Amino acid sequence: MKKTLSVILAAGIAFAPLSVLAQDGQGPDTNTAEDQAAAVENADAPEEAAEEGHAATPHYPIKRPSELDWSFAGPFGSWDLAQLQRGYKVYREVCSACHSMNLVAFRNLEALGFSSEQIDTHAAEFTVQDGPNDQGEMFERPATASDYMPAPYPNPAAAAVANNGAVPPDLSLIAKARAVERGFPTFVFDIFTQYAESGPDYIHALLTGYEEEVPEGTEVMDGTYYNPYFISSAALAMAQPLYEDSVEYTDGSPQTVEQYSRDVSAFLMWAAEPHLTERKATGFVTMIFLIVFAVLMFLVKRRVWAGTPH
Repeated sequence: MKKTLSVILAAGIAFAPLSVLAQDGQGPDTNTAEDQAAAVENADAPEEAAEEGHAATPHYPIKRPSELDWSFAGPFGSWDLAQLQRGYKVYREVCSACHSMNLVAFRNLEALGFSSEQIDTHAAEFTVQDGPNDQGEMFERPATASDYMPAPYPNPAAAAVANNGAVPPDLSLIAKARAVERGFPTFVFDIFTQYAESGPDYIHALLTGYEEEVPEGTEVMDGTYYNPYFISSAALAMAQPLYEDSVEYTDGSPQTVEQYSRDVSAFLMWAAEPHLTERKATGFVTMIFLIVFAVLMFLVKRRVWAGTPH
């Protein structure tokens, strides 16, 4: 049996080069006249396809976001409350016209440094639906600190009608839900650098990417806007939302698209993970405890078994 297998293996090795040559057209001429005619007829097919614009689908996003320097980055990062307040102002005056934040309540703004009186006054500017009342009817009332931020549209269908069929996503968790894959081996190093800012980096790049010129050969459908940083296509339905001096800052910060994008990206990161800095602090203390505990257990083990022969 072993001899038979050896003969079969030797025969395969011997005839493998011949089969490769035959497939490459370098062996005996076995092509028929019909095959040769078909090959001549289809020789210009790739050029014709290229002339018709049939190109491979590019990888999205076309441009990868840059890694920015965030105050909350790294194992010892912390929130910049002034930046978060500016970011909320940008969201309130620009983004909230189309995007909801259904998972953020007004009382959560206290973590940004707002006082209880400021939150109550701000919440009273909105109306929310409540009920039913004693007559079984729904009614509207001024919002309170315990209410969640009201959505700009009553339902997704109304949002789609107002935005050419595209429903603006909720921004409560957008900083954790949107990110560009970093691939191998980058994500391995992220374990040690504690990089978790891919969401804010992507949002910032998207908001500042509208000024990019459309490259030649790229088609942009009507009702969409070119943005090379969009994760799903070369264009998206959202028009450029931020412009210089569109939001007034009272702390003297630059009123530019770059600054607006940084501030609102930081705010959305806080909204998606408000306990980020506390989690990092707890993790650091836990790691110190485990290291000290491991050293103590090693010393105890040596002490207990010191007189036992091995």
